[in-house]
Amino acid sequence: MQYTQVLENLGFSPKEIYIYTALLELETATATDLAKKTEINRTSCYDILYALIKRGLVSKIVKKKKIYFHITDPRKLLNYLDREKEEAYNKIEKNKKQINEIMPELLSLFNPNPTKPRIQFYEGEKGMREAYEDTLTADKVYYAYANFETMYQGLPNFFPNYYERRIKAKILGKGIFPKNKTTLNQLKNNQEELRESIVLGDESLTYSPEVIIYNNKVLIASWKEKIAIIIESKELADLQKIIFQQLWVSLQKDPKNIVSLLNKY
Repeated sequence: MQYTQVLENLGFSPKEIYIYTALLELETATATDLAKKTEINRTSCYDILYALIKRGLVSKIVKKKKIYFHITDPRKLLNYLDREKEEAYNKIEKNKKQINEIMPELLSLFNPNPTKPRIQFYEGEKGMREAYEDTLTADKVYYAYANFETMYQGLPNFFPNYYERRIKAKILGKGIFPKNKTTLNQLKNNQEELRESIVLGDESLTYSPEVIIYNNKVLIASWKEKIAIIIESKELADLQKIIFQQLWVSLQKDPKNIVSLLNKY
């Protein structure tokens, strides 16, 4: 990756990159020197240089009433990132504190209709993560139709940590899965990952989306289309639990299916 791309990723504008790299070559220069070298007008050079000073990447010295700008060691970029991370963390913590302070007032305004289903839509990888996080609120168990192959493609690197947190919350996962290599490898960890499973013996019975039933909710996730829906409805969730449990009992009777139950949990 070229350094210009990396600097852009750090939030540098094209002109800031031009001035910064020009000063790396010159080490020390006046705004006039940099204006000549970069063909950026002197006023803009001053603005950019002072912005770089705020980032701790440039310093200013005065010699004989002339202002010179001195480049700092490029390794200072790492210090800059550490400061950015700390500032971002402090800002988030401050926002969380403010939200907690106003939460009683917000909750007093929140008056959901208990008889009316609530539907929430999620899009993109970030939205999918947020939707899936909600399953960690499950009361002791959730029921799922899932495909590990498409799950891991949809949210790479998400699930190992998710399983750790589900285990810590003592939530049992009961799942019905299509047969594929990824699924068979993952289900070797059923005991450690607090999971009971049935793998369909007929490989033609495959599917990509996922459905999870928990509490009074049903999560429907399309990994390929990167969309998820959570429907909160006791009536609908209860029906889906009945269907899942009846199907579970029926599938256990077919010798072609692979059934894995926990000894205790």
